[in-house]
Parts: sequence; C-alpha cells; structure tokens
Amino acid sequence: MSVEVPGGSGTRPESAPLDVGAAEDLLRGICFKTGPPRIVGVELEWLIQDRERPALRVAQERLDGAVESLRALPLSAALTFEPGGQLELSSQPAGSLMECVETTAADLAAVRSTLARSGLALVGLGVDPWQEPLRRLREPRYEAMEAALDRFGPSGRAMMCTSASVQVCLDAGEEEPGPLGFARRWQLAHLLGAVLVASFANSPFRQGRRTGWRSTRQALWADLDPGRTLAPGGGRAPRDAWAAHVLDTTVMCVRRDEGPWEVPEGLTFREWIRGGAPRPPVRADLDYHITTLFPPVRPRGHLELRMIDAQSGADGWLVPLAVATALFDDPEAAETVYRTVKPLAESAGSAPPPRNALWTTAARDGLSDPELRAAATVCFDTASAALERMGASEAVRSAVAAFTDRYVARGRCPADDLPEPGDLTDPTLLTGPVAEAAPDGSADGPGTGPTTPPHSGRVTSA
Repeated sequence: MSVEVPGGSGTRPESAPLDVGAAEDLLRGICFKTGPPRIVGVELEWLIQDRERPALRVAQERLDGAVESLRALPLSAALTFEPGGQLELSSQPAGSLMECVETTAADLAAVRSTLARSGLALVGLGVDPWQEPLRRLREPRYEAMEAALDRFGPSGRAMMCTSASVQVCLDAGEEEPGPLGFARRWQLAHLLGAVLVASFANSPFRQGRRTGWRSTRQALWADLDPGRTLAPGGGRAPRDAWAAHVLDTTVMCVRRDEGPWEVPEGLTFREWIRGGAPRPPVRADLDYHITTLFPPVRPRGHLELRMIDAQSGADGWLVPLAVATALFDDPEAAETVYRTVKPLAESAGSAPPPRNALWTTAARDGLSDPELRAAATVCFDTASAALERMGASEAVRSAVAAFTDRYVARGRCPADDLPEPGDLTDPTLLTGPVAEAAPDGSADGPGTGPTTPPHSGRVTSA
C-alpha cells in the first residue's frame, strides 16, 4: 500500500466543487491512459527487523535513527514508510524492464548497507510472522484509516502495520483491441492476478502461528471493507466500471487543516458530492479518495498490480517484476497467457476478486491447486521466452528460471519452504547477504542484485 498523499498535509486547495458528471469525466480520463506499453515501475515494501534477532520488535529510537540515515541517501526511488514502520521504495517510471531492475537494485543495495550499520535488515515476507500490529505513524491519515477499517474487524490494523508486498506498475495498454489493448489487459490482470498470488505466496504465519493460508496477506486484504478492496463488478466497460466503483465506495475520511480528520460512516463519494456536507468535495478530494481504495488492480493512469507478497532474499523481488512485465508487455506472451488464464474465469465465478473462489484458493492453497499449477507452468515458461526477446539480462533470466525450477515446476510457492516462525533465525534466508557500504553510502560488495549502476537524483515514483 502506497502512502502517497495527493493534496499534502490535508489543506484543501482552492477549487470549484465537483458535480457527479465532472467527477465521472475525470475518472474516465485519468484511470486508463492509453498508448503503446513502454514504461514499468515497481513499489517494494519491506519489514525492517533486527538482522540477528528478527523476531524481536525494533525499538522506536533505533528505527528513527535508521530512518534519518536512509533519508540522506541519494536514491533514485521515492522512500516512504508504512504505518507499522515498513519501508517502501517506489521506483521512477523506467523505459524498460532492465532499467527498472538496475536502478532499483542500486537503491536497495544502498538501503541495505545503511541499515546493516545499525544491525537492521530488510525482510521480504508478506506478513510479519512474529509481531502483533503496532502503528508507529501518528499522522491524521492513519488515525482516520485505522478508525475506518476497525469497523470491519482487526484485519485492517494487521494489514496496515504488518504486511509487505511487491507492486508492479505497468502501462494501461493501447486504445485498440488486441493483446495489448487496455480492456484485454484489465481482464488479464484479474485472472492472472490469482496465478501471481499462488505463485508468490510468502506469508503462512501470523503472530507466531501458522494460519492455514499460503498468503495470509491476501487473506487479510479479502477480510477488509469489501467495498474498498474488491475489484469493480463485471458487466461494464473498464472506464465506466471504475468510475462507478470509485463514486459508489464510501469515503474513508474528510481532511481538515487542523485537528483529527472526520471519518464518516456509510457516506459514498457520490453522496458526498450531492449532499455537500461537511463541505463540498473538490478535485483534490477525489484524487485523495482514490488512494484510499485498495483493489487488487488499481488503475491510476497505469495498472498497479497489488496482489504479490513481498519476496525473501536479496533478489527475490525481481522475479515477480520480470514475470509480470514479460507477460503483459510482450505481445506474443500476452496472447498466450490470456488464452491460458481465460478458463480460470469459470473457477472464479461471478464474485469479484479477491473474494471469489479462484482468489481464495490461490491464497489458501498456492500452487498445490492443480488448476493454478497448470496455469502457472505455462505462464512462467511463456515469461521465460518473452524475457529473452525483451533483452533481459542473463542474471534476470537465471533468477526467473531458478524460481520456476524450485517452485512452479514442483507445484510449490515460497511459503512452502519456510520453517516455523521459531526457526526463522537464519538471516540469509530472509534477507540475503549484506552489501558493504562505500564512504558515499553507495554499495560496494555482494548482495546488490543483478547490477549496481551509479545513483541519480530523486525523481517521481511510478
């Protein structure tokens, strides 16, 4: 979950109040910006743990010191933090998969080496296997979010404070029909998404116990406010479906200049426009409202794939990035994988993700489910061939091949390899080797990913 906040601190920019028609036009115009797929980004969320004693909660003072050091790094990506202290790196939009991999690997190397000086490490698991939720950020946004999600039970706090993911950002697609058309990519994302959940499931524990889910993180998302986390219902064109979904989802909060933000109950954005209370909404409120919706695929001009658990090891993150990019952006691969996953719609049924039968099976059973295993086998083989056509490096292709051999070919996912929480004590299992830091803060050692190019200045995230 990204913490980007259009509108900043909560001050309402001067703007004309919205009417329903204007809001619908805005949503149709900004959600699917079409053109030939040519850019890619990734948002990486990580748990921050003590390197030698990962089951112990990191003290706030220690984390604050590490954060101060991290903010001084000359990263290419945007560096932010989640409510529970999870770190997020949001890459700039890259012109190719390899550009994205290279800049992200360099940023991660610098972050890891800086944390290592404090005895801390990035841990790639979809859910913290040890700790109860503890919210460290006390900003009005998170006060309001916690209050809103608490109405639906404890899963909201667990999601906010203990979960981590790999989010792949891809172009919406072309206006014309075909394998790269935006309508096809939208449909593909919601079927292939279940295969990605199952393949990369990496969160079988919570608070020291096995949950019965390969992806406990996905189970938490499915247990939240359904209006906020479901995909739009079927039967409409993508732009119309998304516009209706946004306007008919309840408002999480109404921002104020001072004091706590109001948390209305049962007020949809459409009703807010029509009623105008507690104040008429403006464009900045609509932009902010979109950031409080958490469907498995979020259209924000590009498609944000939000269903993948964080991955363990130094380079685990690049496998879902490479696979998803290859399957969406290589035309031959996109056509093959669409034919492969289209029959999964029958297993999914009429309910939208992530609460339908297909997504539930993916989160609970991973690739032990025969249908998902068969689909994943074709998808990963297809991605492997596409990556070669796309000019992916030998390191990236080898990482995907190793993952395929270790997991997909055996009907397994990363969750199946994890020992019980009490035995998760090997630092290299969770974090990979430590990169040594050069005096300027850049990486100069092992564990830096496939490539370690120089850093550039800070830029906008994808």
